Amino acid sequence: MQRDTSRLSQYFPRRFPLCGWVNSGKDGNLTDTLMSAKPKVIDLFCGAGGFTLASWQAGFECVAGFDASEVLSSRFLDNFPKSTFIKCDLQSAEVSEVLRSAGLKTQEIDGIVGGPPCQGFSWIGRRQSDDPRNALIHHFFRLVSGIKPRFFVMENVPGILHKPFSVRLKRELVRMSDCYSILGPLLLDSADFGAATRRQRVLIIGIDSRYVDPIAKDDLAQRFVPTKSTVRDALHDLPGPVLMNEKNSDGWAGYGRDPFADEKGLFARKARTAPPAYLGSQVAREFLAKGLVSGFQYTEHTQEVVKRFDSVPAGGTDSISRFPRLDWNEQCPTLRAGTGPENGSFQSVRPIHPTCNRVITVREAARLQGFPDWFQFHPTKWHSFRMIGNSVNPQMATEVLSAIRTRL
Repeated sequence: MQRDTSRLSQYFPRRFPLCGWVNSGKDGNLTDTLMSAKPKVIDLFCGAGGFTLASWQAGFECVAGFDASEVLSSRFLDNFPKSTFIKCDLQSAEVSEVLRSAGLKTQEIDGIVGGPPCQGFSWIGRRQSDDPRNALIHHFFRLVSGIKPRFFVMENVPGILHKPFSVRLKRELVRMSDCYSILGPLLLDSADFGAATRRQRVLIIGIDSRYVDPIAKDDLAQRFVPTKSTVRDALHDLPGPVLMNEKNSDGWAGYGRDPFADEKGLFARKARTAPPAYLGSQVAREFLAKGLVSGFQYTEHTQEVVKRFDSVPAGGTDSISRFPRLDWNEQCPTLRAGTGPENGSFQSVRPIHPTCNRVITVREAARLQGFPDWFQFHPTKWHSFRMIGNSVNPQMATEVLSAIRTRL
């Protein structure tokens, strides 16, 4: 069910009829029974659904995602057919409205996850203390306080740890500590959890000790991978971009599935794995079975730009666009999101491919960020990169939520 307006009361039509709901088939009843036993979470400021994906992968049922952006959440229902998406402005949403729209009572929500918009805190932004987006941190904690889940996880950029924003954050955490044991702020890097990107983020975990056993930073450190994934691990099997035409107007492009992938292909094999019955759209499932995946829209460059890119070494940066060139043997730098027209329509920085003189495709960005190949994004490249750049890294979030899941 997809709902619209800030009062959470009316419906708006689905914009992308190409991809539908998953039919769980013969095991539908079993799937529903198994899901009913999963602890329930909701995802505030869900965007594309990085935290939602991590919740399902960690053994939770993400009942609902909430976000004010129809564009950034445009494929939420396609990727999460067993969840509900509610389009709303969480600044004005009351606790009772959030619960009612999700079809839940307070005691039925085990956890709340979310990444309030971070542009106001980011070092690459204007960092204005009066940026209205900064207040969304308060509304995250306001809703947590009202709903009283057994735990919560909030994610944001490192800039939130510096003044004047850290003062506001500390005030919120002092208030939350009356009901929750607080772990953090923790500065974690997605690369430590198996992602092929260096992406430092601040995580704050709150647990109600009546329901959740204690969790410490060392518990998360035990989930670090012994060997970091590289750009080569993430991208070596992917094809190049394709020109768009009527037959692949939604961005579908194919590659051959290699059943004899060498041992270094573990990252790619995991990315290619079909989703369980409660995740992914039927269209994505059918295409993946044929060795097809979306997100290879071609980006045209002028000959001047191609020549300039050709002079940028691995790990270097183009002097004009400031696009970094990826290194096969390293991790991708942080993928950043652009902004919508309401905030200036700033273009996201797209890295240059390690060996081809072009920027990376949407699917290449998704691989680097830790999204599986069945995961769908907006048909427009710009919005797709915004969805990916705004999202929490699913691999890191999955490990953090898995650690919490074992303690419920």
